[in-house]
Amino acid sequence: MTTAREAAARIGPAGVWLSVLGEVPAAQGASAAAAIEELGYGALWIGESPVHKEVFTHAALLLGATARITVATGVATIWARDAIAAGAAAHTLGEAFPGRFVLGLGVSHGEAGRGQGHDRPRTALAEYLDALDAAGYRGPRPAVSVPRVLAALRPRMQDLARDRADGVHSFFVPPSHTAAARERLGPGPLLVPEQAVVVDSDATRARALAREHVATRLALRNYVNHLRALGFTDDDLAGGGSDRLVDALIAWGDADTVAGRIRAHLDAGADHVAIHPLTARGEGLAPVLGQLRNLAPALSLPHGGTTA
Repeated sequence: MTTAREAAARIGPAGVWLSVLGEVPAAQGASAAAAIEELGYGALWIGESPVHKEVFTHAALLLGATARITVATGVATIWARDAIAAGAAAHTLGEAFPGRFVLGLGVSHGEAGRGQGHDRPRTALAEYLDALDAAGYRGPRPAVSVPRVLAALRPRMQDLARDRADGVHSFFVPPSHTAAARERLGPGPLLVPEQAVVVDSDATRARALAREHVATRLALRNYVNHLRALGFTDDDLAGGGSDRLVDALIAWGDADTVAGRIRAHLDAGADHVAIHPLTARGEGLAPVLGQLRNLAPALSLPHGGTTA
C-alpha cells in the first residue's frame, strides 16, 4: 500500500481545520485538541501565517497533548524556512509520533508579505521539493513514512502534487472542484479539501458569518483567480460575495445539512474533509467545539476512537 493510501486509512473521512488554535494559549489548544480527538475526528489541520504560532512547534505541542489523532500542517509556507529545516522538522515529528504527522506545504499568498517568488509559484514549490529531496539527515528516521501534501487549487499545481508528493490539500473549494481534482490526480494520491461550516439554521446569522469569512479570502488575488476559473462572475465577487458564492463555498444549516456537504466532497472523490467551523472573531474555542460536537453524530464518527 502506498504512503497516500496508508494515510487515508489512518485519518479517516473527517478531520478539523482550525486557525483559532494559533491565537489561544497552549494549554487551551491542548485541551481542544484532546476534545476533538475524543469526538472521533481523525486529523487536526493547522495553518501558518506571519502572525500566528510557528507551525512545526505548534504541531509538536498538539501531538504531545493527544494520543491518536494525526496533526497536519495545512499548510507550512515555503517562505518561512528553508527546505532543509522543514525536512528535519518533519523527520523529527514523524519519528517521535509514528503515523501521526502529515507535512503540508504551500506557497501561501503574496499579500502575506513573505517571499519573492509568488509570480512563479509552481517553479518556487518545485525547487523547494528538489531541495527537500536532496537534503541529508542523520537523525533517526520515522518508522512510518511522513506523507507530503501540497496546497494545490489549479491544475498545474495539482499535477506537481500528483508527481512529486502524496496528494493535495485544497482550501476554499466546492465539491465540484474536488471532483475535478480527483479526476486529474487519479485514484492513488491523497485528496483533502477544507470545508468551512457554520452549524446554524438561521440563514441571516449563518450567511453573515459565512460572508465575513468569504470576504477575507476575496482580498487575496489567487483565490479570486481560482473562483473565476470555477465560473463565478464579477457580480458574485462583489460586496463580500453573492449568496450563490457564499452558499457554494460555506456549508451552513443544521448538523445534518452540513454533514451532507461533507459527504458531497467524499462522494466527489475526497479521502478526508478538513472541517473548518467559523465563529465570530474573539469568541474563542467554545463555539468551535460546540459545532464539532453537534456535527459528530451526523457524521457517524466513532466517539472516543479514530475514524480509521
